[in-house]
Amino acid sequence: MPFTFEHATLPADHHAAIRQMKRELRAHIGDVQAVWDRLSDRLASRVAEIKQRQAQGDPIWPVIPYAQLQAGSITPAQIADIKKHGCAVIKGHFPRDEALAWDQSMLDYLAKNDFDAQYRGPGDSFFGTLEASRPEIYPIYWSKAQMEARQSDRMATVQSFLNRLWRFEDGDTRWFDPDVSVIYPDRIRRRPPGTTSKGLGAHTDSGALERWLLPAYQQVFRHVFSGDIDRYDPWDAAHRTDVDEYSVDNTTKCSVFRTFQGWTALSDMLPGQGLLHVIPIPEAMAMILLRPLLDDVPEEELCGVAPGRVLPVSEKWHPLLMEALTSIPALEAGDSVWWHCDVVHAVAPVEDQQGWGNVMYIPAAPLCAKNLAYAKQVEQALAAGQSPGDFPREDYEVNWQDRFTTADLNHNGRRSLGMES
Repeated sequence: MPFTFEHATLPADHHAAIRQMKRELRAHIGDVQAVWDRLSDRLASRVAEIKQRQAQGDPIWPVIPYAQLQAGSITPAQIADIKKHGCAVIKGHFPRDEALAWDQSMLDYLAKNDFDAQYRGPGDSFFGTLEASRPEIYPIYWSKAQMEARQSDRMATVQSFLNRLWRFEDGDTRWFDPDVSVIYPDRIRRRPPGTTSKGLGAHTDSGALERWLLPAYQQVFRHVFSGDIDRYDPWDAAHRTDVDEYSVDNTTKCSVFRTFQGWTALSDMLPGQGLLHVIPIPEAMAMILLRPLLDDVPEEELCGVAPGRVLPVSEKWHPLLMEALTSIPALEAGDSVWWHCDVVHAVAPVEDQQGWGNVMYIPAAPLCAKNLAYAKQVEQALAAGQSPGDFPREDYEVNWQDRFTTADLNHNGRRSLGMES
């Protein structure tokens, strides 16, 4: 039976659902505290290793040269390093000059179509001056720069490599095609020099309340929820492509399964300038899931989780994990950054930023029935110049000049939207 694209329905009384879920999981696990203690001991050693390497100035993020990846000469040790930390930098993913040209192209596209006069920011009908009123995150999806990157051979090569880090089949069952990723159009960030930003707190995407309440996610984390944490493998894709997110009004959601979230740098970036941080321990999700089951958490709460919002990770509830928060290294325009879909990430605050901080958000979302269903919606949005379905219907680009169109798709692009095999 073909997959039907439909988001899950939030329980009418989600507090009651949380209470019932906790009762059932505690009964199923048995001694939750004993399981928690064993997991805490294991992750404490990982955190200690990360902190020691930080103190010594040793790099923690795996850095993979694109040239080596393209040549097919990535070593087993490099693969093990990525899987251990759940994140990677692809160095030289695109030539620096090409990335800088894309950055200028984005600026020209925005200026040519008078974006600043059109943009409806929160609390204001229109933005005023360019420097004083420009947002960091731009709801722009169909520039030629973005689409050229998304459908490029270089992007396809990296996405295939990352998808293949997962266990994506079992016998005759294949959960996704690792060598084709659908186009998942997301926005851009343009942060100018001199910016002061509060950053973004530690969190995960791809569902919050859903990770405890949805049957498909209960299967994804079946070993965690049975207390058999030794069998939990964050790289096992079984049941991942069956997961939906609750549809909540006025929120951004994700309708695809992403093996990795990621972005491509359009400017050089230095440490201390409001950069991305992660907790480089994919197994940390097991600790996040078990934490609300301990006795010190109110029965109706999941450590700050709320419908329609990201899953927060905090000093209050997850102090051990927060000790491992680690910045990306210095980057050049053209480098790309990737992190496992369960990996906790944050953006550091910055005062008076030095240099630009510009990125295109492009993930790895391998072809499967669920992702193809959304890709067909993306094809329609591209043809009309509308905002993609997962994002607010702002539709700025409908009548814009120099917008990318379906006629501009290459083989990768058409295949990524299910238009050809």
